[in-house]
Amino acid sequence: MDLALLRTFVTVHRAGSFTRAAALLGLSQPAVTSQIRTLERQLGRPLFLRQARGVTPTTIGDELAHKAAPHLDALVEITETGLDDGSSLRTLHLAGPPEFTAERALPALAELTGEDGHGFTLRASFGNAEETLEGLAAGHHDLAIGTARPRGALLTATPLCDEEHVLVASPHWTERIDTGALRHDAALALKHVPVVEVHESLPLVSRYWASVFDSCPAAPGTVVVPDLRAVLACVVTGAGLAVLPRYLCAAALERGEVVALYEPAVPPLRTYFLVVRTGTLAMPHIGRAHESLLRAAADWN
Repeated sequence: MDLALLRTFVTVHRAGSFTRAAALLGLSQPAVTSQIRTLERQLGRPLFLRQARGVTPTTIGDELAHKAAPHLDALVEITETGLDDGSSLRTLHLAGPPEFTAERALPALAELTGEDGHGFTLRASFGNAEETLEGLAAGHHDLAIGTARPRGALLTATPLCDEEHVLVASPHWTERIDTGALRHDAALALKHVPVVEVHESLPLVSRYWASVFDSCPAAPGTVVVPDLRAVLACVVTGAGLAVLPRYLCAAALERGEVVALYEPAVPPLRTYFLVVRTGTLAMPHIGRAHESLLRAAADWN
């Protein structure tokens, strides 16, 4: 059986689409369709059911993928390891949210970009969870960090770390808030405090209010800026309250530039995932970056 046909088959199986598989393989969609039909003729059985949006594997298709994919991934590992002789640096394309990527991921990967014969060059791009996963699936990125676990077989996600969220404001707001009311009905006590957020929908504040106060925030966004580091800067100046990751505001809390307005018994958490296209961890530069981030995340937790 032609290994090229099997490679195309496994890519389609993981991608769930001839179009997406074609982009990943660098082939035209008719070429991918032709290869799958050739393989189906050789096996005498259909491998996929064509649908309006993509394809669904048949039972035979799932069985073949289960048997073939590990061996194809192993061949890729052998090939990539053999070619990785240190004569040239591979490029790792990383994508993730701007704050987390800048503050945590990039410093953890910087030591792997040296000229020790095993390093790589690094290119980073920022985006939300949906954008980064779409870019990864389309082959624009090698590694993505996000807060959404992808569905399907094309992408493989590994939990990276949990992020604690803290409700903060500048100290002068504590003088204007009824601390007694804050203890008994925090949502009510804070309803007149301006909100600083990353989006008009107040994603972090709304999630915090729902998790901790079982309610919705009453105040709209007074300052909306699409970067949590800018949100922190606005909070420090007294613009209002915000919900921020503890790692991002820990230093400001220690310096007294901001204070935690409320300390719930169980603080809200958000999980970050490290995501790759299935099978690509066999490539040395992606595997090393993946391992390095997981190792660094042990200290972040």
